[in-house]
Amino acid sequence: MSFSTESRITRAAARTSTSTRTSTVTRYSTTTQRGAVRGAVSGARRTLRALGRAGRAVGAWVHETVTAAGALVVVALVLGVAAGRAFGWVEAWAVAAVSLALLVLCIPFVLGANDHRIGLVLDRDRVVAGSEIAATLDVRNEGARLSLPGVVDVPVGDGLIEAHVPLLRPGAQHREELTIGAHRRGVIDVGPMTITRADPIGLLRRELSWPEVQRIHVHPVTVAIPSTAAGLIRDLEGTPSSTLVDADLSFHAVREYVVGDSQRHVHWKSTAKTGRLMVRQYEESRHARIAVLLDLAADSYDGDDEFENTVSAAASLALQGVFEGRDVLFAVSGIVSEHGATTTQSIRTLSTLTPRALLDGTSTVDLADDVMRLEAVTALTAQAYPDLSIAFLLTGSRMPTGRLRHAAVRLPAAVGAVAVRSELGAEPTLRNARELSVLTLGALGDLPKMLARGALR
Repeated sequence: MSFSTESRITRAAARTSTSTRTSTVTRYSTTTQRGAVRGAVSGARRTLRALGRAGRAVGAWVHETVTAAGALVVVALVLGVAAGRAFGWVEAWAVAAVSLALLVLCIPFVLGANDHRIGLVLDRDRVVAGSEIAATLDVRNEGARLSLPGVVDVPVGDGLIEAHVPLLRPGAQHREELTIGAHRRGVIDVGPMTITRADPIGLLRRELSWPEVQRIHVHPVTVAIPSTAAGLIRDLEGTPSSTLVDADLSFHAVREYVVGDSQRHVHWKSTAKTGRLMVRQYEESRHARIAVLLDLAADSYDGDDEFENTVSAAASLALQGVFEGRDVLFAVSGIVSEHGATTTQSIRTLSTLTPRALLDGTSTVDLADDVMRLEAVTALTAQAYPDLSIAFLLTGSRMPTGRLRHAAVRLPAAVGAVAVRSELGAEPTLRNARELSVLTLGALGDLPKMLARGALR
């Protein structure tokens, strides 16, 4: 009985073990087949991706390297082979052979990595219009191989400077002195630079760019003008005006107390004498604020030279105020933007914290057609800055005198108005009216003389 039981147990265990081994082998076989399929598909995908990357790299290389002339030679090669095979033309095979020879001869000129390091150093980044800027271009071969000749292109504003780089040994350096002309006021961007290697025929070329861009501010020509102290601040406390206020620095008189007056302004001696509460009254002290308003409307000027003369006059006036430590407001015509049925008008103010910031701002202004008229600029300036002492309105020869008077009326009565009209070659004149003084400039050098004759008195 015991033997039989053990036999059954043994046979059952054997069946279980066999069943287990069979099942395990079957599952392993199925997994192996699936893994092989997946591996083949994954390998095919990797191969396709690699081919795609290689194709894109070759396409990018061809696009960057083959010039228009090179593309024409490639087309001639393809058409020559096709015509030679289709029609058996000897001439077609000759064209194909010549095209292939040209391409083969030009390829060595663009092979290899570009190991140049380029640096451009400007002797200054701010100059006056009409000056020149010296620049030093350094090209160094940092590779371990001989560097073929190339050309460095240096964009300067709308122009281009080309510097030829000779054959350089490993570690060799080439230095070249460049001159950048800053003949007119404005902002000049220098860069980004590129170095180009090309074959002598011009079929293939390789370029390497440096994204750095340096900026040069070309300031307007300015002249020294006499002090604008007439009627303006002469000390740190300000100049008293005829307006009476309850609290300031310049004492005027005493008056009887009314409800709402501050007790700290009570004049106790007068109170003791009169038996009534008396308080002090002051004259309002106003700090001088000069406004220089520059008209940017293109229809106000007779050419660019007249506009440049006006900008120089405006910069000279504002610069003198900054040098004297006054509050200077430099405003120009803003762009008129239309949003549906509404029109938005604004003024643009330039920084006058330092002479450098002021001149940098004047380098960026330019004529435009869709800007505010000078009358609107004056009105907005008077609303935004009511504490002005004197305002200079600068415009061109095409601005009628009637419009200048209309602009001056927009200013408060206590603000002096001086209109400066540029008219190149004209006789300098000064006309004083009740609303404003109109000063005509034939040249920038006339400005100090005309101001000294009494435009501010």
